[in-house]
Amino acid sequence: MDYKPLSDFCVSITDCPHSTPKWTTSGKLVIRNQYIKNGRLDLSNPSFTDVENFNARCKRAKPLPGDIIITREAPMGEVCIIPAGIDCCLGQRMVLLKPDAEKCDNRYLLYALMSKTVRAQIRWSEGTGTTVSNLRIPHLENLKIPNIPLSEQKAIGATLASLDDRIVINTKLNQHLEQMAQAIFKSWFVDFEPFGGEMPNDWREGTLSEIAEITMGQSPDGKSYNEDGIGTVFYQGRAEFGSRFPTRRLYTTQPKRMAAKGDVLMSVRAPVGDINVASEHCCLGRGLAGIHSTSNCQSFVLYTMFNLKQEMDMYNGEGTVFGSINKNAMANLPVIIPTDEIMLQFNELVKPMDFAIETNYGEVCHLQAIRDSLLPRLMSGELTVGNNR
Repeated sequence: MDYKPLSDFCVSITDCPHSTPKWTTSGKLVIRNQYIKNGRLDLSNPSFTDVENFNARCKRAKPLPGDIIITREAPMGEVCIIPAGIDCCLGQRMVLLKPDAEKCDNRYLLYALMSKTVRAQIRWSEGTGTTVSNLRIPHLENLKIPNIPLSEQKAIGATLASLDDRIVINTKLNQHLEQMAQAIFKSWFVDFEPFGGEMPNDWREGTLSEIAEITMGQSPDGKSYNEDGIGTVFYQGRAEFGSRFPTRRLYTTQPKRMAAKGDVLMSVRAPVGDINVASEHCCLGRGLAGIHSTSNCQSFVLYTMFNLKQEMDMYNGEGTVFGSINKNAMANLPVIIPTDEIMLQFNELVKPMDFAIETNYGEVCHLQAIRDSLLPRLMSGELTVGNNR
């Protein structure tokens, strides 16, 4: 297999500005590291800056659809292609790659950068013989990329992209289902629309501890961690969070605080209040809390937690001394407590949506596994598109 440095595949490789953007509530889109995961760009919770700062951040190079972004640190080596219709600038700790269309298919380059062989190079500095925590431009430029004819690049890119397209469809469907469920919750328990616009007399204001058990995470001994699937799945904090379910990364042989499948997982350290759902029995690190319904109405508890997002934001505001939330504060979060009958009716209405979301997520994981198994075989030439070897 012939290899060439990444710089040979690109028209330019440009570091981002080394400054924090001026954040605004609306305006021009800023891409941040946490939006890039598993080869895709997630803009479900976008950030903005004003026109002046946007233009300043685009002086070195203007990000355009089809360009590739790679993160330099926190996390390092995550990549995505800027999709059509996106006008954006870069935040911090990322690099903009402009592929050379005469030498390189941008989708092929994306998947090459996601391959195990290239990711190993990203983590390891050949010049110093050490692992790295920050991807520097000279190291990035010299990454060895499999050099194959452009026609084969396009075939590989198209094949793997077709799997990713299905992943995107399922992800968008899940987002739509979640939005529907949240709209129903708001209609019933915020606006009280089915009840004449007023909270029924037999409902009351209460606290989270009255409808749920709260388990604060506690990290096991670091020596028990592994990435080899030995022991119990372990989530340290929101770094493993996805759009709905967390991503497996670590395991522990000494689990302490646990969550059950279906429990709400909430970030209890800055930023406080981010929500995921446990897709399996798991161990919780100190950055998370598990929230479990005491009345077998887990969907009601989940959407109650989504509705508490604004309440959580007070723990993240500028100038606050919080940056975290303890068990007592969580237990006393204010919630609306309807009658058991209404809570059950809502739960039974929304539970099929949650089940569909989980099913779609399972298909996404399966498609990702197929993609990841094909990737090294296609890159190495062991398998070619249209060849069943």
